[in-house]
Amino acid sequence: MSFAKRSRSFAAASYVLLALFAACGKPHVKSTPETRGVVGAAPKWYTTPPRADDIFFGVATAESKDMQLAAEKAQMAARAQIAQQMTVKLGAFAKRFQEEVGQGASAELLDQFTTASKAVVSEELVGSRVKEQELVPGEDVYRAFVLMELPVGAANKALRDKLAAQQALYTRFRATQAFKEMNDEIEKYEKAKAADRPTP
Repeated sequence: MSFAKRSRSFAAASYVLLALFAACGKPHVKSTPETRGVVGAAPKWYTTPPRADDIFFGVATAESKDMQLAAEKAQMAARAQIAQQMTVKLGAFAKRFQEEVGQGASAELLDQFTTASKAVVSEELVGSRVKEQELVPGEDVYRAFVLMELPVGAANKALRDKLAAQQALYTRFRATQAFKEMNDEIEKYEKAKAADRPTP
């Protein structure tokens, strides 16, 4: 199976899993005046999520009789949105890598790139954080609205570090324009992160 076919298969499988994952955070909402009022109380950052080139954002809502569980379910669904964005972003790097190194690249190198990308999506989600959260009590339930974020640079850095462990792959990748673009994003992320650190 070609790299392109494997990538499409992986992407399709990822979207199916992510859809199922996100569905866990979207319980059925009873159409009553009470719940309609709760949904109508959605914060602006939920109805109009922020957008930025250097940050992945995910918004979600969920309900539960337990306040903490409502928040956790909403966070899980928001992380699924971030995971989908990361899959697309890192998959684009993989495609660019394939195009730039040409057909001479071995299937093993391309598989290593795809494997590294999948691992980063799974691992970096742990680093996503709650930017905004609002809990609204209903008649018998709590509804949670959540906005999660993850810096794009953090995901890029994690992928670069993963690739660096594969010497042959990293050597080929460093020679591409895709690597330069990734590195530029990482440098912006690290400068912004350093600027946020308190002065000793």
